[in-house]
Amino acid sequence: MAKFGRKKDKEDNSPRKKITKASLKKSIRLFRYVKPYRVTFAIGLIFLFLSSIASMVFPYLTGQLIDAANNTFIDKINEIALILLGIFFLNGIFSYFRIYLFAIVTQKTLASLRQETYNHLIHLKMTFFSERRVGELNSRISADIALLQETLTTTIAEFIRQLIIIIIGVFLLSYISVKLTLLMLSIVPVIVIVAVIFGKKIKGLSKDAQEKVAESNVIVEETLQGIATVKAFVNEAFENLRYKRKTDEVIEVSIHGAKWRGAFAAFLIFCLFGSIIIVIWYGVILVQEGSLSMGSLFTFILYSVFVGASLGGIADLYSQLQKAIGATENLLEILDEEIEETDENKANIPVEKGIIEFKNVSFAYPNRADIPVLNQVSFEAREGSQVAVIGPSGAGKTTITALLLKFYDAQSGQILIDGRAISEYPINKLRNSMAIVPQDVLLFGGSIYENIAYGKPEASKEEIYAAAEKANATEFIMGFPEKYETIVGERGVQLSGGQRQRIAIARAILKNPKILILDEATSSLDSKSEQLVQDALDKLMAGRTSIVIAHRLSTIQKADQILVLKDGQVVETGTHEELNQTGGLYQELKALQS
Repeated sequence: MAKFGRKKDKEDNSPRKKITKASLKKSIRLFRYVKPYRVTFAIGLIFLFLSSIASMVFPYLTGQLIDAANNTFIDKINEIALILLGIFFLNGIFSYFRIYLFAIVTQKTLASLRQETYNHLIHLKMTFFSERRVGELNSRISADIALLQETLTTTIAEFIRQLIIIIIGVFLLSYISVKLTLLMLSIVPVIVIVAVIFGKKIKGLSKDAQEKVAESNVIVEETLQGIATVKAFVNEAFENLRYKRKTDEVIEVSIHGAKWRGAFAAFLIFCLFGSIIIVIWYGVILVQEGSLSMGSLFTFILYSVFVGASLGGIADLYSQLQKAIGATENLLEILDEEIEETDENKANIPVEKGIIEFKNVSFAYPNRADIPVLNQVSFEAREGSQVAVIGPSGAGKTTITALLLKFYDAQSGQILIDGRAISEYPINKLRNSMAIVPQDVLLFGGSIYENIAYGKPEASKEEIYAAAEKANATEFIMGFPEKYETIVGERGVQLSGGQRQRIAIARAILKNPKILILDEATSSLDSKSEQLVQDALDKLMAGRTSIVIAHRLSTIQKADQILVLKDGQVVETGTHEELNQTGGLYQELKALQS
C-alpha cells in the first residue's frame, strides 16, 4: 500500500513534559492572566484550606465516638454526632464556595488568555503561517486551553488539597502513634518505586496510543476534506482499509496498555489493603498492650486511608500538571512569536495616488531560501493605470502581490508607493489603500450582506447595496428568498464561482482602494460568468492603479502595460500590440491559448 507522508499534529499527542525549574518558570508566566482576579483566587484557596481541615476532623471525631461507646459515655455520643453533622455542613459550604470561586477565576482567566492568543495569532507574520498547519494552530486555542481549564478549575485545587491532607495526616498519625506511623511509612517507598516503574511504562504506551489516534484522525480529516476526490477515484474501500489498519493499531496498543494498568491497579489494591491489614494487626497488639485505645486505632486507620488515597491521587494529578505544562509551553511558543511590525513610531502617511514602483526586487520564501522566486524585478505602475502580469506557473506572479501587501519583505531592492518605500507606511494604512480579488475567493460562513460589509464594516446599507449593484451582483442576490441575508455556507460553497467573485468585487468596491490587485480573478469561470465578472472588474478598475495577474490573455489586451515573467525575471514588457510583434514568450503563451 502506498505510504502517505504527513506531519503529525502536535495537538493530538499532548505529550507530558517533565516538570523542571525552567518549565515551571515558563508556566508561571501564565499566572499574569490570573493576577486581576488574585483576590478571588486567594479567597478560593482559603475555602480550599478550610474544606481540607474539615475533612481531617472527621476521622478524629469518629474515633471519639467509638471511645465514647466503649466507655459507656452515651451522653457524649449525641454531642459528637451533632458536631460531625455540623462539620459536614460546613464542609459542604466551604466546598461550594471553593468550586464557585475557582470557576470564576478560571473562566475569566481563560477568556483573557484566549483573546490575547487569538489577537496575537492574527497579528503574526505570514512566514509563521506558511510553516504551520491550521489544525495545529486551532488546537492551541481549543485543546490546549481546554486542558488548562481543567487544570485551573480542578487539578491545582485538588493537588493542593491532597498535599494538605498528606502533611496534616502524617502529623496526626505521628501524634496518635509513632510506632504505627513508622510501620505504615516503611511500606510507602516500596509502593512509590513500583509506581514509578509502572508509570513510565503506562505513560509510554499512552503516548503511543495517542499518536495512533492522531494518525487515524488525520486520515478522517484528509478523507472528508477530499471526499470528492475519494469518490471520483472510487477509493472508498482503500480509505476504509487505511483507517481500519490504523484503528486496529490503536486497539493493539490500548489493550497492551490496559494490561499494564490492570497489573498496576492490582498491585495498588494489594498494597493498600495489605498495608491496612498490617496496620490493624499491629494496632490490635498495641490496644492489647494498653498503649492505644480502640477509638485511636480506628482514627489511625481512617487517617491512613485518607493519606493513602491522597498519595495515590497525587500521582495522577502530577501527571495532569505535566500535560498542562506541555500545553502551556505550546501556547507560549505562539505568544513568543514576533508579530508584524508595529506602527507606533511611524508617521500617519496616507497613500494618495497609488503609484507603484519595483526597483531591482529579489525575493525567496523563508522556508525555501535557496530557491529565488523573484530576481531583479523592476517596473512602474502609474496612477490609475492597469499593469498586467503574466507568465508560466511558478514564474513569481502572485509573489509580487504578496510583497506589495507586505506579507513578506524583499531580500533586496526597493518597493515604492507614491515615491516612498512601503516600509515608511503604517502597515494598516498601506493595506487599507489596497483591495484584492483573488482567484479562489474565500467567503466567510455568514450572510451575503456580512461578506460584502467585510470590505468596510462601518458601511451603511445604502453603500453595500450600491457596491453590489456595481459588481453586477444585485440580480442574483435578489433572486434568493432571503436576499442579502442568504447564508453562503462554509467558504461560500452555496454560491457558484461567478457569484463568489462578484461578492468579492462588491467587497473591494466598498473598500474604495487606491490600488487594486486582481489575482487571476476570471480564470476559473465559464464564459457567461466571466463576462459579468469582467464587466464588474472594468467598473472597479476605473481610476485605480491595478495590478492584474492573468492566465487568460484575452482579458488583459486593454492593459496599459504587460509584464511577462519567467523564472522570476521580467523577460518582456509592453502593450498587447507591442508584445504581439516581438515573437517572444508572450506570443508563445498566446498561441497555446488560441
